[in-house]
Amino acid sequence: MTDSSTGAGAAYGDRDPDALARRAGERANPDRDQHFLVDDRVLDRIPAYLPDDADASHLLEIGGGAGALTDRLLAAVVARNGDREGDAVDAPGRLSVIERDGTFADFLREEFATAVDDGLLDVIEGDALDVDLPPFTACVANLPYGVSSEIAFRLLPEGKPLVLMFQAEFAERMVASAGESAYGRLSVSAQHYAAVEIVERVPKEAFDPQPAVESAVVRCTPRDPDYEVGDEAFFLRFVKALFTQRRKTVRNAVRNTGHISGLDEPEAVVDAADEDLLRRRPGDLDPSAFAALAELAREHGSPTEV
Repeated sequence: MTDSSTGAGAAYGDRDPDALARRAGERANPDRDQHFLVDDRVLDRIPAYLPDDADASHLLEIGGGAGALTDRLLAAVVARNGDREGDAVDAPGRLSVIERDGTFADFLREEFATAVDDGLLDVIEGDALDVDLPPFTACVANLPYGVSSEIAFRLLPEGKPLVLMFQAEFAERMVASAGESAYGRLSVSAQHYAAVEIVERVPKEAFDPQPAVESAVVRCTPRDPDYEVGDEAFFLRFVKALFTQRRKTVRNAVRNTGHISGLDEPEAVVDAADEDLLRRRPGDLDPSAFAALAELAREHGSPTEV
């Protein structure tokens, strides 16, 4: 039986994270926003957080690093292919990994050379904010925390299941409800695209080097919102604008942020809105209330592109 800690010939799913880092020959660099997840138990659980009905035929990982999560995801791909062996309709599963550090990208291709040769793995060297995303059906990733917001909002509009590691504080803001202190622009925007939930909290000790903060795994299950917006870009911009004035009433927030939302006639929106709504604060409005107010603003406020 092949020793699973020894490299390219190993089976997938039980490579030792510390051994992977040693073979990579380069430690994670916190100055480059690199914190490698090294807790085997957490690594083993993460792929299973995808929704049961998720299409896992083409997984995407962002920030492969030394490959500890890559190894687990390849195990999931192989298991999926085994379950579907002989099915001529269903395409074989595969994994694409985006890694911006050239040393780690080269290591992933070497460490998982068999998977590359078998067509199971594709390693894309580049910044996840700049490269063209490959076609994917679901994404599982331990994101670089410094750009996690930008990456998340590149992924969410794709409408695919996501299982993503974030700083715990960021995760708590994603899942917060109206009226809670953590509720804000991030909450409304994320929940516009998906049902979001924290599925696991991860201590600092699960990483090497340890980050300064606790972390959390968030599952995003795409779904259509229970409201309609006629212009999604304006809706998101309007939410952003009002939350810059979160301590103000909605009345004053609308009046004060026309330069952000692009409203030429914010006073007309105030005149058209319900008085009870105008007396509330942005943090008390759930996403559907924001959507209704945004549609009112589009109708009466003469919005222009910003």
